[in-house]
Amino acid sequence: MGAKNFSTVDRRTFLQLGLFATAFAALAACGGEKRGSNTDTNGRVRLTVWGPQEDQSNKMGRWLQTECETFAAAHPEWDLAFKYGVMSEGDASQALVSDPSAGADVYLFSNNQIPELVKAIAIAELGGTRVDAIKAANTESCVNTVTYEGGVYGVPFTGNTWFMYFDKSVFTPEDILSLDTMLTKAKVAFPLENSWYLAAFYVAGGCTLFGPDGDDEEAGIDFSGDKAVAVTDYLVDLVRNPNFANGDVGDNPGAKAFFSGSWDFEKAHDAYGDNLGIAAAPSINLGGEMRQLKAFAGSKVIGCNPSTENYRKHPEIVVELAMHLGGAEAQRRHYELRDIIPSDVNVAVDDELARAQMDAMDYASIVQPLQPNMSNYWVPADSMGSELVVRTVTHENAEAKTMAMNKAFNSFVTD
Repeated sequence: MGAKNFSTVDRRTFLQLGLFATAFAALAACGGEKRGSNTDTNGRVRLTVWGPQEDQSNKMGRWLQTECETFAAAHPEWDLAFKYGVMSEGDASQALVSDPSAGADVYLFSNNQIPELVKAIAIAELGGTRVDAIKAANTESCVNTVTYEGGVYGVPFTGNTWFMYFDKSVFTPEDILSLDTMLTKAKVAFPLENSWYLAAFYVAGGCTLFGPDGDDEEAGIDFSGDKAVAVTDYLVDLVRNPNFANGDVGDNPGAKAFFSGSWDFEKAHDAYGDNLGIAAAPSINLGGEMRQLKAFAGSKVIGCNPSTENYRKHPEIVVELAMHLGGAEAQRRHYELRDIIPSDVNVAVDDELARAQMDAMDYASIVQPLQPNMSNYWVPADSMGSELVVRTVTHENAEAKTMAMNKAFNSFVTD
């Protein structure tokens, strides 16, 4: 569920306090040696590596420890030892920003934290042949998830987005191309109250977040004008459709399709069994034109911490470890152990779940913008989704509600 959680965590201020407390406790337990204690008296370099519990579990094959040991064996020229800390990808920045120098040398994290990590000097920009290798191994959309202000920060190892699970005994391959067609045949669930999902409709309608590529801070979030109101009107009708349900198949056991990510595969399989189908999000009919729903896309990443003693003394070792953990063979073993879908295009994965995520990343998504003011998006969009579901948004007030939401998105104060 980590993919979903990091998105909700980022947008919930009231949760951040609790997560910070958790991260602080984990930092105290696993934050690595203090400055001056990362090299043994015999010259051994002791690297601190953070990753989620699942990657260090005996049941899951101890992926992180195994890969670090494999890396050490491949580099006998370096005398290496490792210290491991448990830290979920979504919590990494919370543990690092207060004192990066006491944090991990290499860590796993979710890409939406890059701006905060850059500001704290807790993540190193990669360059040269390493960036060339990352670009050669990943799709452009995946590379974009780790590109911030022109620099590449970290090695992506899996995509993070959502798509559609459906019952193949109910919907044909042609049906699943259109949400409107699907709604004529059976109940479809969609988490409209969740702003990570709601954006897909407005982006389909031509709205933008920080410009068409998400990299124009001055452009802000543009959910204004007739294009945005048309989407709100569509959603007013959507929630009144008797075959629409808010949430997922867990909330609505009769739903024959729902939208989520790889973390909900077991839930989908339990619901649809051998009839389970998986596909990228469908299109919607806006004003007589079919428009593709576009999910937010991100990635999970291996990062290097430039503030540690080890990075200052041995940057080549730290960076090479990150490249190894995000490399093709490590990604392949990650998939075999935990079904973590590789981002590396050279790793052959031929199953329906992997293809759906790759399709979603390639043509049915936009990169979640790496902009500090993106934090202004979540709460107003959540509110709009909630109001739509309880039907306080109507055709009569759709324009006023949409403009109020857009104003809230852009209410930040610039320096």
